[in-house]
Amino acid sequence: MARALNFFAGPAVLPVPALERAQKELLDFGGTGTSVMETSHRSKEYEAIHNEAIALIKEFLGLGDTYQVLFVGGGASMQFAMLPMNLLAKDQTADYVHTGTWSKKAIAEAKLFGNVNVAFDGETVKLTRIPKQEELKLTPGARYVHFTSNNTIKGTQWHWLPKTGNVPLVCDMSSDFLWRKFDPSPFGLIYAGAQKNVGPAGVTIVIIRNDVLAACKEENPTMLKYQTHAKENSLFNTPPVFTIYMVRNVLAYMKDVGGMAKIEEHNRKKAGMIYDTIDANPDFFRAPVAKDSRSMMNIVFRLPSEELEAKFVAEGKEKRMYGLKGHRSVGGIRISAYNSCPLDAVEQVCAFMKAFAKTNG
Repeated sequence: MARALNFFAGPAVLPVPALERAQKELLDFGGTGTSVMETSHRSKEYEAIHNEAIALIKEFLGLGDTYQVLFVGGGASMQFAMLPMNLLAKDQTADYVHTGTWSKKAIAEAKLFGNVNVAFDGETVKLTRIPKQEELKLTPGARYVHFTSNNTIKGTQWHWLPKTGNVPLVCDMSSDFLWRKFDPSPFGLIYAGAQKNVGPAGVTIVIIRNDVLAACKEENPTMLKYQTHAKENSLFNTPPVFTIYMVRNVLAYMKDVGGMAKIEEHNRKKAGMIYDTIDANPDFFRAPVAKDSRSMMNIVFRLPSEELEAKFVAEGKEKRMYGLKGHRSVGGIRISAYNSCPLDAVEQVCAFMKAFAKTNG
């Protein structure tokens, strides 16, 4: 079967070797005679998968014993509430940096639990760029500083970390988790839905530093406490075993192809090719994002008219290029080139862009 070219923003393309591994093991995992979906989450066979996925995340990011890696449900949207529920009291303030749709949702949830200072309002620059350090109006002694590292809808991405002194950074990395290696030490907590870069939908990865974990409030419902999941190695209740199994498969594949250095090189090359194609024809392709804020994951651009954009999406679909339509809230075109998006897919979409511009320009 010929694979289609998948540019959806999520759930996103998965590496073929990870899928083939699942296909091979679907009916008989590890000689058990059962699928991993039928295997007890208390079994040693599943526990090995679970712990391998955690170990690979720790290895990729250089996380020591000062961090816990958790698997929880509910997606990043649940973390918008679970985070302040655990860390923010009514008499405390958290700083939030607003750079897009998802940060706006996170701000709304945080306001239910404590004071929120919007340290930068991206609406003032039409959400076309990431702020500079001097534009951040931070609160001395804030509980934490929250930002969204990559904005799937607007196509912006942070390429530097905010300097916050002793205040821990908290980050929603759902759409660029593990696209490159970074220093985790400024972060008190990181959360990321798996379905963009490291697996299928159904599980959220939470990385929490021990001192932040210790400072979490105790009076929350059991399943909404980070301490519950940390204490039980994310096995307090039945986790989404097949999703975590697939995360393990994707992470193992990433290690096999060279780890973080190779993944970053791969991602920068793909995004560079698409942006070069856009910049080479500015009369036809218009990128609304400031160059120093361009996303390596979600490349957004406009064509001269909405009619041409609809035609571009339709002709792309005829060529089995799926997911090219921009988010419904903004329109335009979006090419999502996550970790597992193959280079040849990007080469083909760039060739299509050039041919389309030549024919319709």
